[in-house]
Amino acid sequence: MHITQNFDGGNIVVLSANTPENIRLEIRKDNESDFYQWFYFRLSGAHDGIKGHDCVMTIENAAGSAFTGGWENYQARASYDREEWFLVPTRYVDGKLIIEHTPEFGSVYYAYFAPYSMERHADLIADCQMHPDVRATVLGQTLDGQDIDMLTVGVPAKGKKTMWITARQHPGEIMAEWWMEGFLSRLLDDDDPTARMLRDKCVFHIVPNMNPDGSRRGHLRTNACGANLNREWGVATMERSPEVFLVMAAMQKSGVDFCLDVHGDEALPYNFIAGAEGVPSFTKQGAKWLNDFQEAYKRFSPDFQTKHGYGDTPKGTANLTYATNYVAEEHGCLAMTLEMPFKDNIDLPDPEYGWSPERSAKLGADVLGAILAVVDDL
Repeated sequence: MHITQNFDGGNIVVLSANTPENIRLEIRKDNESDFYQWFYFRLSGAHDGIKGHDCVMTIENAAGSAFTGGWENYQARASYDREEWFLVPTRYVDGKLIIEHTPEFGSVYYAYFAPYSMERHADLIADCQMHPDVRATVLGQTLDGQDIDMLTVGVPAKGKKTMWITARQHPGEIMAEWWMEGFLSRLLDDDDPTARMLRDKCVFHIVPNMNPDGSRRGHLRTNACGANLNREWGVATMERSPEVFLVMAAMQKSGVDFCLDVHGDEALPYNFIAGAEGVPSFTKQGAKWLNDFQEAYKRFSPDFQTKHGYGDTPKGTANLTYATNYVAEEHGCLAMTLEMPFKDNIDLPDPEYGWSPERSAKLGADVLGAILAVVDDL
């Protein structure tokens, strides 16, 4: 048997892998940080050509991960072809995450969630820029020298709204870029009347991956130097968090009427919105915008709900280094964080695939109806 993690987004430390029934592993921490939870590795040689061995893989440092509540009722993903990712039996016992699986082929990949590689990201940018309404630009470079890609859909004109959509500030929250893929696919569909109307009314500035370095390094929450980007807004520097610094500068130049920052939540098995109710300048108008958007999203997607979430933050107590809070306070606009589950949507569970890339993409496509429902009021 052999276990590897030396590929884009890989993360695992092998303690021992002498027998299939006792594979001992650890998750590697983000660089210059104590955060960890994302894992992604390949197991080879656990199938002898006739049958697979019963493998028991124990992640021994699970108790020290960033969100231990994320392990309760969680199931790891596995794939043979890196396209179809299915659930495998997983349990959290005495601070250890135990994954049990009998491979059907000689090579199998395991991950915290279905990965979205930087190569796929490059394909997404390249494909979208072929649309005549799209301009692909590079805001600058990360600390590791990777490009920070932005797609602009539409040309600014009098009366048009300025919409910002960002994702993967936390690189291990992979579902955010799957959501982006679904969102962009529909927004650029010339046969979709909702998309065409939105492109007439708005200019979209879209950053599908805010954290390329963390994505490639296999981090959960931070960039190359250990900065949690969603705690850098308003205080970002080029030396520590160029990703946020450059997006902030672009927002100042364009203005912002609407901002949606897309994330994943380790513990809660729901799709939900976290608003900016806690910022000092939050108004009744802001509350109406937030409520109207959420009610519209529920109408367009049964996977979205408003009963469960983080709860409201009292006005004036919000942490303004969060993207949503900073943008709402700085630009006086509707700014929100969308959270999706690592586990599954408990209201509409899928016992074979759980919350998946396909469902994330569908939720991204469905947001267009919700945006159109509120855009004229912004």
